[in-house]
Amino acid sequence: MNASRRLLLACVIAAPFAVLPAGAADWPDKPVKWIVPFSPGGANDLIARAAAEGVQKKLKQPMVIENKPGAGAAIGAEYVAKAKPDGYTFLVGAAGVITNSMIRKDMPYQDSDLVPVGMIAVAPSVIVVNPQNPSKNLKEFAAWAKANSKGVNWSTAGTASTPHFVEEMLKEAGVPGLNVVPYKSGSEGVTAVLSANTDATSEASIVVLPQIKAGKLRALATTWDKISAAPEIPTTKEAGFPSVRIGHWAGLFAPKDTPKPILDKMAAALLEVVKSKDFADKLKPSGIEPMPLTLAEYTKFLAQERERLGTIAKRAKMQAD
Repeated sequence: MNASRRLLLACVIAAPFAVLPAGAADWPDKPVKWIVPFSPGGANDLIARAAAEGVQKKLKQPMVIENKPGAGAAIGAEYVAKAKPDGYTFLVGAAGVITNSMIRKDMPYQDSDLVPVGMIAVAPSVIVVNPQNPSKNLKEFAAWAKANSKGVNWSTAGTASTPHFVEEMLKEAGVPGLNVVPYKSGSEGVTAVLSANTDATSEASIVVLPQIKAGKLRALATTWDKISAAPEIPTTKEAGFPSVRIGHWAGLFAPKDTPKPILDKMAAALLEVVKSKDFADKLKPSGIEPMPLTLAEYTKFLAQERERLGTIAKRAKMQAD
């Protein structure tokens, strides 16, 4: 065999291994960090912990949850965006990953610095009022708002938070007189409705369902699909407001340039977990719905949400607090 044929044969033999960067073939060989850009105890944190528990069984390494809250999730997102792309740091992101760049002029990283890995779950947002409010459903609320000369005080968790987008969607759907009252968190916004300091808000199912079931809040509609734990709550579509649609979703992201074999392996493990009955049994009683999307479906979802919410943010002239 001449030298050129020996070289060609060597290249053919080596080809299957050449696509794997150094360290990717045996990944993971140590614990992997999942950064949650919110405080412990909320929907994003609960979703992350439930998913991490399942994924670590698949990949045979601990998935360590690390909370880095603040700046509308930008602190945790920046940490991951600037992390070494070696497959040992991921972000459990939410809508802020795609909306922060719409409202902030001082973004510490580029949107392209984070790449999608897989969708995990969504906590439907629920529009709620104090039980003393005369509105029994969303159409009655719209009529009450129209007749209320003082306007309706609507709690949000800050600019471009999910409650803020719900308020703008309602406004665009013809509900008048909504006055934004910003709070530092969704739980504070809900407390304001409980104490009748504001009239209404919209917040994650996991946050408001206990108060709804206890009769301390009245649910008007969910801004997503049906909630398994509270199927009696109508959707905004059923209530006649189909354009009012948003959820508190959580999905996995990685730093750009993370080797594709690592991303593929994590995506496959995550999708298998999210599809499982065990995962659904952990989340559905809290009002959270698993959302098993393929990477292609997840990428499409992000693109559509970026365009849709971007249009609303621009029309509303949203700017970071």
